[in-house]
Amino acid sequence: MTENWTVLRILKWTTDYFSGRGIESARLEAELLLAATLCLDRVGLYVNFDRPLAPAELSTFRERVKRRSLREPLQYILGDTEFWSLSLAVTPAVLIPRADTEVLVEEALARIEGPARILDVGTGSGAIAVALAHERAEVSVMAIDCSEEALVVARGNVARHGLAARVSCCLGDLACLPEGPFELLVSNPPYIPSGDCAELMPEVRDFEPRLALDGGNDGLTAYRHLAAQSARVLSPGGWLLVEVGVGQAEDVMALFRAAGLTGMAKRDDYAGIPRVVMGRRSL
Repeated sequence: MTENWTVLRILKWTTDYFSGRGIESARLEAELLLAATLCLDRVGLYVNFDRPLAPAELSTFRERVKRRSLREPLQYILGDTEFWSLSLAVTPAVLIPRADTEVLVEEALARIEGPARILDVGTGSGAIAVALAHERAEVSVMAIDCSEEALVVARGNVARHGLAARVSCCLGDLACLPEGPFELLVSNPPYIPSGDCAELMPEVRDFEPRLALDGGNDGLTAYRHLAAQSARVLSPGGWLLVEVGVGQAEDVMALFRAAGLTGMAKRDDYAGIPRVVMGRRSL
């Protein structure tokens, strides 16, 4: 790359390069990386196609392209992502929030009736906790994670959206949940079977935290812990809502039933895959 590279030329080159490296949505990712480098939005790129890049801009962009070509997730390179139309910081200490998890937020919001205490288990970036508190001014959220590094990110996102008065981020383990009662217990726990982790796409396998992915031999370890503690943690009539992996919904529902939960339900994600399982502590 030399000083003669314009916005349009570098976009075309990067798109071809990413495509050759097996990166999906190559053009989109090239645009997002370049827009961030030039402090523009994507529309800004299109009205500046003939603009040449300065040497410092080329150097920064070249380093970002190199990182992405090694399959580092775009979100980690940019340090930011969007969830529930909210901007969230992300680092390799936390799982990158996915659109599928917005289904869990939708179902949780539908079950909030007035003031409520919510426990978010394995909060990671704080995405679920921030989304729920942002939508419902009457709720308070305790967001726990076993990773101090993840909690630093979560606290930053809580502060970014002015929610520190109602969202607390605390060190905690899903095997020993804090005392309730909570009206809702929500979690996107690790659910990939240990033996499958090596087969994940490189962006996930090599960069996202294994702690947030590995769900034990059958992928159901976290759900056993959550179900076993639900009666102690939930208030009467309180809900346990969890995200699940492909093909896990029926097994998780069985665990919830065995723990005495009722009102069992499941919800598909936007691709038609059962993604959220819900159960209620009896009144």
